[in-house]
Amino acid sequence: MPLFAKKSNKSFDNVTANENNVANGKPVLTNGGHAQRSNSSLNGSDFTKPQLIFHCQLAHGSPTGLITGFSSVRELYQKIGECYDIPQEEILFCTLNSHKVDMTKLLGGQIGLDDFIFAHRKGQPKEVEVLKSEDALGLTITDNGAGYAFIKRIKEGSVMDRVEHILVGDHIEKLDGVSMVGKRHYEVARLLKEVPTGSTFTLRLIEPVKSGFQGIGPRSQGRTPGRGYGTGKETLRFKANGNAEIEEKFDESTQAGIEAINNLLESFMGINDNELATLIWDLGIDKSNSMDFAEAVDNSDLESFGFTDDFIIELWGAITDARRKKAEKN
Repeated sequence: MPLFAKKSNKSFDNVTANENNVANGKPVLTNGGHAQRSNSSLNGSDFTKPQLIFHCQLAHGSPTGLITGFSSVRELYQKIGECYDIPQEEILFCTLNSHKVDMTKLLGGQIGLDDFIFAHRKGQPKEVEVLKSEDALGLTITDNGAGYAFIKRIKEGSVMDRVEHILVGDHIEKLDGVSMVGKRHYEVARLLKEVPTGSTFTLRLIEPVKSGFQGIGPRSQGRTPGRGYGTGKETLRFKANGNAEIEEKFDESTQAGIEAINNLLESFMGINDNELATLIWDLGIDKSNSMDFAEAVDNSDLESFGFTDDFIIELWGAITDARRKKAEKN
């Protein structure tokens, strides 16, 4: 449940007090202003783990809120909505440790325990007509894990790069009048790919809210908030079964393998999804050959993607390359 709401006039003072109270096991303020004791207490022989609390702001500007009590991205959006008294459907996506529309900071399947969350709200809607003059549009699409697909990258010099008003971070709400809300990124990418070359189609897009201090930095590193946010070694990782677990951050070799898988997803399918890439990595990390890996994919939720045999081989190559490099380092 959220521990702080935007309505308070003493927002920053209360947040500071709450941080100190949580650290000391004292009562903290909830949305309704009632005191709630943190769970980091011993009761005889029983021990309850402390409840995780994350700092959050609306990216276009707001007081800092404290968010807790979620185990999925959908629940996180719900808690942020409750904290700031806005519908959760208003949240397009979240970035970590940067208020900018910076896709390198996009929240995916995990959050560092000391990461600062910035929620980006729906802003100006717009409609654009696009002439598909080439087979490839030059878009990389991802989604927020809660039903909204949006543009993560635009290839320089591509069809989409030449169309005014289409920006990184834009939510693809409709394609030729058909709603894309609720569709996964790969479904939207497939529909765009199926548009005949030489034809014109219409996109209804919704861009994130902008403010005077917000910039768009799709390839920049952004500015990390102070106080060491984003520098910890543990993450809260969302699992496919709906649970969330605290895990150590991936080492460099594992991160490189996941990034290589993500690059393949982008090349073959036009999507970018760290959570999906991580799931593929997990399926292959303990396999000894490509046949066992292919069988693991077929027996998982990934079967619905319909990966070709050639693509499976490419994915297996990325996994084995990363494993080999890790072994060489050790």
